[in-house]
Amino acid sequence: MSCGEASDQSRRFCVLTWDQVRRLDSILGEAVPIHGRGNFPTLSVQPRQIVQVVRARLEERGVCVNDVRLNGSAASHVLHQDTGLGYKDLDLIFGVSLKDDQAFRLVKDVVLDCLLDFLPVGVSKERITALTLKEAYVQKLVKVCNDSDRWSLISLSNNTGKNVELKFVDSLRRQFEFSVDSFQICLDSLLLFDRCSETPMSESFHPTVIGESVYGDFEEAMDHLCHRTIATRSPEEIRGGGLLKYCHLLVRGFRSSSEADMKHMQRYMCSRFFIDFPDIGEQQRKLEAYLQNHFAGMEHKRYECLMTLHHVVNESTVCLMGHERRQTLSLISMLALKVLAEQNAIPTVTNVTCYYQPAPYVQDINFSNYYIAHVQTPLVTPCSNSYQTWLPCN
Repeated sequence: MSCGEASDQSRRFCVLTWDQVRRLDSILGEAVPIHGRGNFPTLSVQPRQIVQVVRARLEERGVCVNDVRLNGSAASHVLHQDTGLGYKDLDLIFGVSLKDDQAFRLVKDVVLDCLLDFLPVGVSKERITALTLKEAYVQKLVKVCNDSDRWSLISLSNNTGKNVELKFVDSLRRQFEFSVDSFQICLDSLLLFDRCSETPMSESFHPTVIGESVYGDFEEAMDHLCHRTIATRSPEEIRGGGLLKYCHLLVRGFRSSSEADMKHMQRYMCSRFFIDFPDIGEQQRKLEAYLQNHFAGMEHKRYECLMTLHHVVNESTVCLMGHERRQTLSLISMLALKVLAEQNAIPTVTNVTCYYQPAPYVQDINFSNYYIAHVQTPLVTPCSNSYQTWLPCN
């Protein structure tokens, strides 16, 4: 490795301050409820407990855990408390080898088996199977296995959207969407301190904890976080283009340092979004899931986010056929209207009067400058004709 490459690598890392270590310790020690479906009881789990139990159980089964990291919005919150984003999910990354399907199955079985340890005292465990635990406590299971990415995700249920997400990563080509969510904090030294030290932490006696920005430059990413700046690289590499997260950041008061650069990137975000979600039904499911998962407790922001998305799609989409672009814009508008109705922000959604300013060339005296739109809950029906969904973007 050359000196220049070593210097570039070193800029990715930073040692956490005492205040940051304290916030990290507080997050890892906070009990998080994992809600069971049906008659299954709620589990109370500290993140540090589940990390230690899962890690120990994996190593017992011969799986080497290289490191464990806190990722995403929780890591950003540790580094800068007043991010304007808060944090919902607790993203925990286990660095492991996933060389074949058997390794993927082993990781899943170990996590489900660990859940038995957190069942309340008095619950009979003999007849509870791994499948039963999955149905009761797992919100989402994801497995990705291709040439560039090998990882799996097990998301544990929380009714308020604060899911504990355990991600087991062998390789992951793209690990961030924007610089402000590119932080990862290595937990190994703090967890080792928990096990080995009888003396409580203090400002003069605490473990050295390392943070990393996978964006590439820790100080630059921290500056973006502190000043609420939107920055990314190659959004076409992100699944969904980062489009929904971008609109979310705009609603939270984040702004780009260069308007021209972001306008250029918006085109790539929109193009990648419609490549990954070409069907109007997929788009609706993605939008509804995003609003549900990222605006729990902030329902009043959903309308603003949808209107921001409408503006970006209308302004920057160049890779859709005309009828498909109008179809997507109509979907966003209907979802926004539905959100308003749920908030009782409009008296009724049976009939809504929409006013439009006619174009200058409209001279017909019979032309009406308004119409009554009959609004219903959006239903997606398959089109009878098939069209090319997207076109190459030059």
